[in-house]
Amino acid sequence: MSETTMTAPPATPPAAPEAAGPRRVADALWLVVPSVLSVVAAFAVGGLIILALGQDPVAAFESVLTTSFNTRFGTVETLHKWVPVLLCAYAFAIPLATGKFNIGAEGQLLVGATGGVAIGILWSDLPMLVLLPCVLVAGALAGAVWSGIAAVLMVKFNVNEILSTVVLNFISFQLIDYVASHVWPDRGAGHPATVRVGEGALLPGIGQAPPLHSGVIITLVLVVAIAIFMRRTSTGFEMRAVGANLRAAQVHGIRTSRLAGAGLVVGGAVAGLAGAIEVAGVHGKMLEGMQSNFLILGIIVGLMSRGSMIAIPFIAFGIAVLEVGAGSMQRTAQVPVEMVLIIEALILLFLLLSDIARAKLRRN
Repeated sequence: MSETTMTAPPATPPAAPEAAGPRRVADALWLVVPSVLSVVAAFAVGGLIILALGQDPVAAFESVLTTSFNTRFGTVETLHKWVPVLLCAYAFAIPLATGKFNIGAEGQLLVGATGGVAIGILWSDLPMLVLLPCVLVAGALAGAVWSGIAAVLMVKFNVNEILSTVVLNFISFQLIDYVASHVWPDRGAGHPATVRVGEGALLPGIGQAPPLHSGVIITLVLVVAIAIFMRRTSTGFEMRAVGANLRAAQVHGIRTSRLAGAGLVVGGAVAGLAGAIEVAGVHGKMLEGMQSNFLILGIIVGLMSRGSMIAIPFIAFGIAVLEVGAGSMQRTAQVPVEMVLIIEALILLFLLLSDIARAKLRRN
């Protein structure tokens, strides 16, 4: 046998793996750089508005950005705000991964709070090791059932999930008002609120006064669980596939409607858990208005994350810092708290504009 037949030419390595690294770096830059520029631009525009109001933007922004870290109270308040903002963001982002819009996190949080407070009051004599998990599970299940109504309407009757979840929000307002005013009312509260849950239903505090409720730890565990579920499981992959390309997912045999419905249910469970944590960790009862503006903040965070479950906790923390600092800004710099919401909206607007610019650059 000749030498030429014994020696085979070396195989040429495929080009795709070599280009994978630079491509990932480029994609990361496309996400990070526009985000940073959007934040800078939003604060710049916000500063101009504050100047137009006749106030000092430097003092205003210093107050906003430092309040959360100056004192233990500010840090604890920020983390307590971070929990419901983050969970409502997940409630929006998980269905969004399947291409569906859950606008019902507000109602799901309130119904979750109702489920949690019901268990906390009715079973108030149980010890903490039994009662507290029941309160949290009841909140998650109540939120899942509430969003499950929208999921069934969507899957079985083709009812748009945006419409159904918004309508369910309004129904939840009446539900919480009825429970707080007629079922377990606190007559001395001065506003619709229930009586307090049993001591065993309250989340243990961490550290000295003011204590940090342990719902923050539960939320951190949930962050890891959601990231693993969405990135490392077949169901999570299928959910992302449905959102990325519905037609391709159908061709490959994925039951798209069921996955979309499941996304709504999971999102509702997360929002319901947020309501239970607010009852068990912050208020000790259910009261009208406890949903604050968590819905709109969750949607803003979910859209800013651009589908990244890993980015959501960090963005939610930044939003919580702004929200907690807003009150201090109004006290120290005489700038209305609504300025923070304007800045948050501007960040989202500039991010959307950067996506449009990126799409045009790719076409060219």
